[in-house]
Amino acid sequence: MDVDVFVAAHAAEWNRLGELTRRGGKLTGAEADELVTLYQRTATHLSIVRSVAPDPALIGRLSELVARGRSAISGSHNPAWREVALFFTRRFPAAVYLSRRWWIPAALVSIAVMAVIAVWVAGDPHVRASISTPDELRELTRPGGEAENYYSTGPAGSFAARVWTNNALVAANSLFLGIALGIPVIGGLWLNSLNAGVIIGAMSAAGRGDVMIGLLLPHGLLELTAVFVAAGTGLKLGWTVIDPGRRSRSAALAEQGRSVVVIALGLACVLLVTGIIEAFVTPSGWPTWIRVGIGVVAEVAFLVYVFTLGRRAAKEGEVGDLDARDAGDALPESG
Repeated sequence: MDVDVFVAAHAAEWNRLGELTRRGGKLTGAEADELVTLYQRTATHLSIVRSVAPDPALIGRLSELVARGRSAISGSHNPAWREVALFFTRRFPAAVYLSRRWWIPAALVSIAVMAVIAVWVAGDPHVRASISTPDELRELTRPGGEAENYYSTGPAGSFAARVWTNNALVAANSLFLGIALGIPVIGGLWLNSLNAGVIIGAMSAAGRGDVMIGLLLPHGLLELTAVFVAAGTGLKLGWTVIDPGRRSRSAALAEQGRSVVVIALGLACVLLVTGIIEAFVTPSGWPTWIRVGIGVVAEVAFLVYVFTLGRRAAKEGEVGDLDARDAGDALPESG
């Protein structure tokens, strides 16, 4: 094959393909069809040159054209860092913000139940006697007892990893088991409020309630918020099973389920922060006001993050779902 003749015969097509690929997505329908045709022809030309007359310069030129044509036809993907940035600046905070009507009531009710149980246990010795023996209660509440030593069990790094794993599993259970009409989520919230209320009440009865609060607040503010977000989102998923609205139940569950995944991934990162605080700040010898102050700063930062970035993204139409190209196509539904 005469390479010069081959180039002369097809140079106009290659130049036209290069022109179309440089214009990006600004193509008419006819130009898009032309782009596909020229891409296919040029790919064939490249194959011919490689097999019959492997000229390095021509192969390089045609390879570049074919690559640009393929990219123009199939579309380019956002780099990974951009997807990560979009997740944390739009999708996750918007998903949490849009679920606020579920997790804020869940938080208020749970805290109220926790407070009632703590006051009941602290004020009634018969309740404390029914919970545990006097010796066990003394071991739990004494200085350096089980309640305090819990946060110093093992190296801080391994304790943080264990706490993070456990809390992430608890949050995931609340999120995904919500599909069972939200019943397991309600049970999990009850157990969480019961356990915290009993420990706070027992420590208060021993005159050490302030110590317990000082141990719980540094990590507990943000940790409980994450648990409440997970629970509220799980309850929302359960309600979607009962009342999918105007969509079909499968379509509504698919959309809400994808938002649940977004929140699960985001909360895993939030709970990593609480695990680090619980391992390194809570048991430290720092003054209580410093430890609690760190917890308050972390909690306020998260709420500001959700109610600024999340609110703004939600107003712009973000729903915490995947992009349309990743979520897949949906069949049309009747009214």
